[in-house]
Amino acid sequence: MERLIEILEEIQPEVDYATCTTLIDDHYLDSLAILSLVAQLEDEFDISIPATQIIPANFNSAQSLWNMVSRLMDE
Repeated sequence: MERLIEILEEIQPEVDYATCTTLIDDHYLDSLAILSLVAQLEDEFDISIPATQIIPANFNSAQSLWNMVSRLMDE
């Protein structure tokens, strides 16, 4: 999870990822940031994120992102 937070901070440094649960809803992450994030997560964690997983519920918080990454790593 620590590395995930570092990646998020590289993309959007002014957000408190430990507490924010509205990354998509409040537009902290826009479509370009999400594309960049997906590419970085796939490289960093050696996973493939299917388009069906790129939904607000998986990207609204660092915890939900980590849950998705963990699920994909276990597959």
